Amino acid sequence: MGQGKQNVLPDWAFGGFVRPDGVNPVISPLTHTQFKDPMTGEMVAWENNDTFNPAAAVKDGKIVVLYRAEDKSGVGIGHRTSRLGYASSKDGLHFKRQSKPVFYPGDDNQKEFEWPGGTEDPRVAVTEDGLYVMFYTQWNRKVPRLGVATSRDLEHWTKHGPIFAKAKHADLILNKSHKSASILTTLNDGKQVITKINGKYWMYWGESGVFGATSDNLIDWEPVVDQSGQLQAFIRPRPGYFDSSLTECGPPAVLTDKGIVLLYNGKNSPKSGDPRFNKGTYSAGQVLFSSEDPTKVVARLDVPFLRPMEAFEKSGQYVDGTVFIEGLVFFKNKWFLYYGCADSKVAVAVYDPARPTNADLLP
Repeated sequence: MGQGKQNVLPDWAFGGFVRPDGVNPVISPLTHTQFKDPMTGEMVAWENNDTFNPAAAVKDGKIVVLYRAEDKSGVGIGHRTSRLGYASSKDGLHFKRQSKPVFYPGDDNQKEFEWPGGTEDPRVAVTEDGLYVMFYTQWNRKVPRLGVATSRDLEHWTKHGPIFAKAKHADLILNKSHKSASILTTLNDGKQVITKINGKYWMYWGESGVFGATSDNLIDWEPVVDQSGQLQAFIRPRPGYFDSSLTECGPPAVLTDKGIVLLYNGKNSPKSGDPRFNKGTYSAGQVLFSSEDPTKVVARLDVPFLRPMEAFEKSGQYVDGTVFIEGLVFFKNKWFLYYGCADSKVAVAVYDPARPTNADLLP
């Protein structure tokens, strides 16, 4: 990985995350797996182009990763169809995959939002009583929207549609581009579960800034607005920094004794970014919010804690380099972070709170 400067994290941040030797990428495209697409009636090699941008959850003592898989139905990102594959692991490092996707566009009440682009970029968390809640991008190749689905087993899902469909302020967002939802979780007796704050479920969402939303039932969400009735951004991209182009929410946020930690994806602007990092590269940042007021920023990393450093993070669809974080689970007293590599493969990095290390070296 070469030499670089030490990157020491503050005490509130998660990390450093270490890439285990010899296991990455943990999920790569397969050419032989096929399923019958319900929209066309044809057999499709559904994961033969790319497998990336994963969600993660713990079930029955195993880690389950739900990864975005693209077929070869088009040319270029956004022009193929995405479906979600299922992979499970006893150690979080070595995975057994199912041969068919478990979540995809079908001839159902969501097809107007999900076809032909598909179902993309999931984030998953679980309630105390074992209900898995998944937020994902519904992509009809017109407007990307956040959808929500629920499951008891991570394999059979009930789609509930766009999360802002019934919002009082739906006109602000429903038919405009919006994606990337990070619901608030906490550790309860060693189990990471969805939690409430100030009596409501809470999420961060967005890519051009970090916004918020609240819910009473996990299905219907109300965006947070400012005093003038407009969507309220809690952070925005910063000129001169690694997140100068985008601040896109990552895996479920975590309520800790220091506050709420949100891990997010920062894109480096080719024109106004941090010159130490590649133009257009995606790296991972963290921001700390107040546990009393989840809209209030307490601290924010000025440099990424995870950035493209390995060959598999700089090849594929996105050669500028991408680590795109979406899955974070607490498993066997460690935090396992799953991320997309160059929009092409899935990798894992592990943080052991008992043995914290520095973040990725700085150039």
